[in-house]
Amino acid sequence: MAAFDYKKEYKELYLPKEKPCIVDVPAMRFIMVDGKGDPNTSPLYKEAVEVLYSLSYSIKMSKKSGTQPEGYFDYVVPPLEGLWWFEDNTFDGSVIGRKDEFSWVMMIRVPEFVTPGVFATARESVAKKKPGLDTSKARLEDFTEGLCAQIMHIGPYDDEPRSVAVLEKFIHENGCRTEMSGMRQHHEIYLGDPRKTAPEKLKTVIRHPIVKI
Repeated sequence: MAAFDYKKEYKELYLPKEKPCIVDVPAMRFIMVDGKGDPNTSPLYKEAVEVLYSLSYSIKMSKKSGTQPEGYFDYVVPPLEGLWWFEDNTFDGSVIGRKDEFSWVMMIRVPEFVTPGVFATARESVAKKKPGLDTSKARLEDFTEGLCAQIMHIGPYDDEPRSVAVLEKFIHENGCRTEMSGMRQHHEIYLGDPRKTAPEKLKTVIRHPIVKI
């Protein structure tokens, strides 16, 4: 039986069109790491991503280690996601020259069978295999994003303001406004690997939390 693929099963969440749409995002479980700084230069960002993937694949491969969790099913590790904001204002897509001011939460979705106990076992496993990697920075958390507007951005990350402008226009024209607070922030879901994909072909879901006016 094929591994469960969240991107294919929940296309409305992971594969929107280049035309904006509104979506009600349900509760989902994530492994998360908080941080600050420029993702292009910050060692904290690089470590956060390594921690997330190490823990995610440890859980996925637990079926081969004799520690398969109750309710386990084979699945494709979902894509990396990020919540981004500046402490002095909301995120409007203008980031050039300000990336070192970023606050962020990087995260990867996990199945609901990942309990605190399963997560603790994964941290122990990663600690043994990669003793230099600080998994204590990661946490397991359920996140309900709620009503949002989203768009598929195709192109370099630095070109995202173009898609953000289209998204914001759509939000306003549909009787809503963007409202960022708490964990509900500018949200990106990375469907391409920048190490292997040309910048002009990168696909990134851009999602903004909204309220109806």
